[in-house]
Amino acid sequence: MGMAKEFKEFALRGNVVDLAVGVVIGAAFGKIVTSLVNDIVMPALGYAIGGVDFGDLAIELKAATVDAAGTEIPAVLIKYGAFIQTVVDFLIIALAIFVAVKVMNSLKRKEAASPEPPPAPSEEVKLLTEIRDSLKSR
Repeated sequence: MGMAKEFKEFALRGNVVDLAVGVVIGAAFGKIVTSLVNDIVMPALGYAIGGVDFGDLAIELKAATVDAAGTEIPAVLIKYGAFIQTVVDFLIIALAIFVAVKVMNSLKRKEAASPEPPPAPSEEVKLLTEIRDSLKSR
């Protein structure tokens, strides 16, 4: 029973919940960026270059063949076009994370730069200060 209680305390800690939310949002963001790159950026870039489809760019190391049993053996390809798409994916995600961290850091700096003024002294402290000052002046 102690282990279940300990796990519950661990799982409900703020950092674990924040991490879980971050992972879910990150996965969704990754899918959005992948779609952006595959469906918008790369086709537009390919069109601008001259009608190149990056998904089809590959170096064929060995052509597809059919063995004696009639089974087709697929070609051996180095798909550098898919690699380029993945690199663009990564760069967009890295840029977005960089911007988010930069914004968070600037907010933290503003928070640290403007500390709250100390609270005003209580009436008792003011009265004691007046008594001290009057005793000093005698």
